[in-house]
Amino acid sequence: MVVGSGRGRTQSEVTARRNLLVAAMSLPVLLGGGHAVAQEATTTLDPINIQERVESAFGTVDGYVATQGSTATKTETPLIETPQSISVITKDQMEAQAVDSLNSALRYTPGATGNLYGTDNRGHGLQMRGISNSSGVFYKDGLQLKESNFTLFTALDSYGAERYEILRGPASVLYGQASPGGIINYVSKRPTEENLREVEFGAGSFDRYEGKFDFSGAVNADKSLLFRLTGAAHTGDTQTDFVEDERIFIAPALTWQPDADTSLTILANYQRDRSGWAMQYLPAYGTIRPGRDGKYLPNSMFVGEPGFDTYDNDQASIGYELDHRFNETWQVRQHARYVYLKHYEEGVFGGGLLNDEGDYSRYADAGGSRLSGVTIDNQAQADFDTGPLAHTLLLGFDYKRYTYRDYAASNDMTDDDFNIFDPAYGYPVGEMTPYTDTDTTQSQVGLYAQDQIKLGNWRLTLGGRQDWADAKVHDNLAGAFNPRQKDDAFTSRAGLLYLADNGLAPYVSYSESFQPVSGPDSNGNPLVPETGKQYEVGLKYQPVGWNAFVTVSAFDLARQNVVRYGGVGAPNDIFQTGEIRSRGIELEAVASLDSGFDFRAAYTYLDTEITRATSITVDDDSGETISDEGNTPFGVPEHAASLWANYTVGSGKLEGFGLGAGIRYVGSTFGDDANTFKVPAVTLVDAALHYEWRNAELNLNVSNLFDKRYVASCYAESFGCFYGEGRRINGSVKYTW
Repeated sequence: MVVGSGRGRTQSEVTARRNLLVAAMSLPVLLGGGHAVAQEATTTLDPINIQERVESAFGTVDGYVATQGSTATKTETPLIETPQSISVITKDQMEAQAVDSLNSALRYTPGATGNLYGTDNRGHGLQMRGISNSSGVFYKDGLQLKESNFTLFTALDSYGAERYEILRGPASVLYGQASPGGIINYVSKRPTEENLREVEFGAGSFDRYEGKFDFSGAVNADKSLLFRLTGAAHTGDTQTDFVEDERIFIAPALTWQPDADTSLTILANYQRDRSGWAMQYLPAYGTIRPGRDGKYLPNSMFVGEPGFDTYDNDQASIGYELDHRFNETWQVRQHARYVYLKHYEEGVFGGGLLNDEGDYSRYADAGGSRLSGVTIDNQAQADFDTGPLAHTLLLGFDYKRYTYRDYAASNDMTDDDFNIFDPAYGYPVGEMTPYTDTDTTQSQVGLYAQDQIKLGNWRLTLGGRQDWADAKVHDNLAGAFNPRQKDDAFTSRAGLLYLADNGLAPYVSYSESFQPVSGPDSNGNPLVPETGKQYEVGLKYQPVGWNAFVTVSAFDLARQNVVRYGGVGAPNDIFQTGEIRSRGIELEAVASLDSGFDFRAAYTYLDTEITRATSITVDDDSGETISDEGNTPFGVPEHAASLWANYTVGSGKLEGFGLGAGIRYVGSTFGDDANTFKVPAVTLVDAALHYEWRNAELNLNVSNLFDKRYVASCYAESFGCFYGEGRRINGSVKYTW
């Protein structure tokens, strides 16, 4: 494991120093040849403190550079030996950048963005490797957070995360139902043996106030029982007029270690969100291009009704991680979790621009979900040799079962008179008509195997999995069951990597994905499972003597049976596009050095195309059809780049003072699948100041420093554009003891 000069030493350096120390202590005896001479030649040595950095895939990382990960293999594998592209966003980086959402966490990560829907505060505007999809993406501690057909789990509070691990590309061989673009694993803070006491208070733009605390340590003298309690709360407004944002988050954890071979960790969390619709559905007229009288809509524009705007979530989970090692070969793990979600929303939304005067159609919608589910993952790992081959064999069996109810109603508000350039609120919403009320039960059983093989400098990873999925949907409005959906699939993965002595590691890999989709399309036909295949080649570099990591990757990803919402001439349709292909190149470089310099750079090139499309009839009389085949999906930039640097003074009168700055570029995107218009490119600047003195730390962060007004993306010209966030300032003081 290469740790480098930044914040640790290599394993070889540690071993060499240990050998040198042993030799020095033995030298008098060896020279004297006997006890008497040795006594005369004895030299008293000053104590030498030798600390070997052994990084855990679940523990704290000092700086920005992680060297271990578990998401890609479900084993603690060095990232340099993982034949797939993966990024780790550490706690130190999140603190330096004042990360408070999944969106802000992904700003400096290649191939992934949470900004597709602009100011959406739910964490749903996710795109990975050109694939726009929030279902099958979110994981917490290696177990999926399953969504209903109506809503997703709101992204968990970032303060409770030790790190985010972003695995790009298909991962179904280990996780079953998963998006082909990749998965995001939220790694929770875990109990520590060392005492930790931390409180933080902050305030910022939009009258936001927040408080946080993090306590951890041993409960008893032999440190066999450890605890951690993490909490955060904030209240305030948002960039969008009339939309508030309040949250309470608490995450207790307990670890019991009766011996060196056994541990049981209980992880729980509760999150309460009370908010409104921070994202607003706006037309291109007035956002992308000038509107009436050459005016642009403000990025605080609200097209709903102030008294009828709610987005409430209550979500909770409790689970455990049980690990036991029988001997040097075999160890077993069982990870399980129960989740609960209660969601309710109501709002008035933009339905389309009616004319150039700014008259805007609106509709009201309300509904909710109640979801509960259990996930369990059983793993057996064997580490053994067969001749010159060293194996890490993983055998697994997992099971998940979710039940949920989705219900919704709407009102077309046909008599509404609303103008986006001269808004007047107060329209009575009136009675709404139910259009969805379903009870769904989904289950999945999976069997998987993976073998990580070492032969000298070569690393070969092979994996296969068989899944069986079952979905039952009862339509309460129709009083009948929809056709039962039973799907099964075999997915595989293979990767080959060469680990050179100079820190270079070229690799090649192939992986597949499988994701069942419940419910019918607009014609009443059951949706068939989405599938994906990816080929990837890359080069990883972990320079010897430096705490740095560089990854360059190129990929070819194809996603079949893609569920799409809206299309040419039919914005409310649900249909499946035959195939979307995404090819690209990603570059990531990260470093944390003893000089106090932290650095992260990223670049993404994407060539994404709808290669097989479902044609949509737009004229029943003529039978004319229009196809999106050959077009680029909305919201996918061809180029994106970012650079963040932070410097902290290590000595002198300014010791503890630091500053950071970042620049983010997102290229232009198409505003719909028909490619009829474009969303302009944007360049944004972030800045930070921080000062550490004794146990206190002061931070000042500004995102979008120059308050650039921009549109994050569009998916329809008349109503589907979303403003990005303007300048945001946040200050905080943290005290640790």
